Amino acid sequence: MITTTAGPYQGYVYAYPHKTAYRHLPARPLREVWAKERRDALFLYLHVPFCEMRCGFCNLFTRTGAPEELTGAYLDALARQATAVRDALGDATFEVAAFGGGTPTYLTAAELERLCDIAARFADLDAVPLAVETSPATATADRLAVLAERGATRISIGVQSFVEAETRAAVRPQKRAEVEAALGRIRAAGFPTLNIDLIYGIDGQTPSSWLLSLDAALAWRPEEIYLYPLYVRPLTGLGRRADEADDARAWDDQRLTLYRIGRDHLLANGYEQVSMRMFRLRGLAEHDTRYCCQTDGMVGLGCGARSYTTDLHYSFEYAVDLRAVRAIIDDYVREDDFGTARVGFELDDDERRRRHLIQSLLQASGLDRGAYRARFGGDPVTDFAPELTRFSQRGWVEETPDLLRLTPEGLAYSDTIGPALFSSRVRALMDTYENR
Repeated sequence: MITTTAGPYQGYVYAYPHKTAYRHLPARPLREVWAKERRDALFLYLHVPFCEMRCGFCNLFTRTGAPEELTGAYLDALARQATAVRDALGDATFEVAAFGGGTPTYLTAAELERLCDIAARFADLDAVPLAVETSPATATADRLAVLAERGATRISIGVQSFVEAETRAAVRPQKRAEVEAALGRIRAAGFPTLNIDLIYGIDGQTPSSWLLSLDAALAWRPEEIYLYPLYVRPLTGLGRRADEADDARAWDDQRLTLYRIGRDHLLANGYEQVSMRMFRLRGLAEHDTRYCCQTDGMVGLGCGARSYTTDLHYSFEYAVDLRAVRAIIDDYVREDDFGTARVGFELDDDERRRRHLIQSLLQASGLDRGAYRARFGGDPVTDFAPELTRFSQRGWVEETPDLLRLTPEGLAYSDTIGPALFSSRVRALMDTYENR
């Protein structure tokens, strides 16, 4: 069990439950899965599991060096899946769309056109916000032109560091000149939102070199900046860090120091904090959307993509090891039956409450207690008294009659708070997951 005395970096909680808690299910027809769901404000996600290189810290579902025959076959399978899912959904309205990976811009410009055509079966890409991930090497003018013409509103580029020695240490070799050129092409294409990802905690990184990267990013005045702590996970290129407690504590101290430097620097330069990782230009108008991550569903297309309904989260097999990833992609491109959910996690009432709490509390805006009561008929402070009491004792949570919110120190410890709220069932499944 994760306690409040654990270090600040237990795990990044971007979804609950984690994919390593998914297991094989009796096949459930998608028509039945979605039959009783609200389908008026959905999120559409398309996963492209290809990259030009595998970063040393990456545990995403992706492979490198995919030939054109494979990317074409993958898009063929994606189109078949889209047909099956569209038929199963029936009437549905999508409010948000995203292409992720991997690196969607690993695809050629012509292939990106095909990807947009598939997405357009579900949503009018000119009418909904569309976010696309890219990398410095693949943010070429022809690819960006396709995305701009097809309605992309947000481009997120993984820079990680503007210091070449640091990107080499993170097994992400790139030249700063290439990064700056890619940023110039993105700005020239005219996307409304540019996001730059940076990483702190890299070997050799110092407060001064971290500020150098922050200032280099700020020179582009991106609408959003994400600051990610470095994690070293099983089966990734960086391997395992030393297990000695002193070394682990020193790394925690380094990351926490750099986080605070980065947070304070961005706040002082006109940004507001949205979560531990996300910072947005202050005063920036948000796109008007009815989608709410706590209550609305997500439709994921592609192996590596997840789909969310009220009581079932489902996906395909997950892996990090290169051979396992390749095998799963090979199976996907040969698949003809996309009409059932076969791998996933079924949520009971307790898990739905936990997900709502986690998805809300880890945002700087906090949890609306009235919305929670309206949905579940109870109060989160009562439902999760042991955990929230421990957080309050550490000064991580503040409470009003209407709101439950993390303090600035609580936001710094988001990667401890999130995992500490996992159910015993989810933790047991994650603990027994076999890394592959």
